Amino acid sequence: MKYSELADAECAIAQALGVVGEWWTLLIVRDVAGGFHRFEELHAELGVSRRILSERLAALVEHGVLARRPYCEHPPRCEYHLTPMGQGLLPVLVSLQNWASRYVLGDGSLTATARPRSAEAQRVRHLIGTKIPEMTLIDTAGTPRDPVSDEDWTVIYCFPGAYAQPEGYPAGWGAIPGVPGCTLESATYRDRMSDFTARGARVYGVSTQRPEDQEAFATRQRLPFPLLSDQELRLAAGLRLPTFRAAGSDWLKRGTLLAGSDREIRGVLYPIPDPAGSVDDALALLDRQRTGRHAS
Repeated sequence: MKYSELADAECAIAQALGVVGEWWTLLIVRDVAGGFHRFEELHAELGVSRRILSERLAALVEHGVLARRPYCEHPPRCEYHLTPMGQGLLPVLVSLQNWASRYVLGDGSLTATARPRSAEAQRVRHLIGTKIPEMTLIDTAGTPRDPVSDEDWTVIYCFPGAYAQPEGYPAGWGAIPGVPGCTLESATYRDRMSDFTARGARVYGVSTQRPEDQEAFATRQRLPFPLLSDQELRLAAGLRLPTFRAAGSDWLKRGTLLAGSDREIRGVLYPIPDPAGSVDDALALLDRQRTGRHAS
C-alpha cells in the first residue's frame, strides 16, 4: 500500500506523489513527451535498469498516465504514449524546469533570456541532431498544424508574447530581461519573408499565448506566416525549451530552431540578444545548412 493511501488522503499533492513521486517516473514522462516511445529507446535514453523501467512503465499504464500501442505482432511489441491524463503532466514538467533553472541553476532572478555559456544555453544547443516530436499546435486560423512544415526547411522562432493592443500585456512585462522586441522580431520576419521563401524555408512563430491573441496580433501586423499556440506546452515540454513564469503563466524564452523535412533540428539560436538581428542570423544559419556547412 502506498504512503498516499495511508495518510493525507485529502491532500491532492500527496495523492499525486503516490502516482508520479518516484525518481524515474517523471523522467519517463519527460522522455515519452520528447518522442521516445519504445522500451529500448527509453532504456538507452534513461540508463535505468530494465527491471525498474518495466515496473515504472507498468505502473504508469495502470494509473492511466501512459497507454500501450502495439507496433509489432511477432514478437509482440508495443509503444508507450501519453494519455490525456499524461498530457496534463506537461505543465508540471515545465514548472519543475522553470524552478530549477531560476533557483537551482540560476540566481533566483526573473529573466526571459540566459547567459551564452549557461547550462540552459548548452541544453538548447544540444537539441541539434534531435527530432521534433510528432504533435500539432493550433495556428491563427484555429487549425491544428504540425510545427514542422512540408517544405525542405522550417524556421521556428519562439518568442515570449506579443499583443495587438498595449493593454494586452501583463503588468511589468517590458521590465523582464529578454522580453522586449517580440513585435519587432515578427515584423522583421514579415519584411524578410521573400528571403526565406527563396531558400525553400517556411517560417512559424510560436508562443504560449492563446490562438485568439495570436490571431489579433498577426492581423494587426499583417504577418504572412502562421503563429502557432503552444498553450498546452507540448513543444516546450517535448524539447525542454527554456521558459519563464510571469503573471501566473508560463512563457517561452526567445530562441530559434531550424529543422529539416525529416524533423531533425539542424541548428539553433539561443540566447538571442537582438530580436531583429536574429532574422539575419536565421538566414545565415539556413545558408550554412543548405551549403552543407556545420551550423550551431
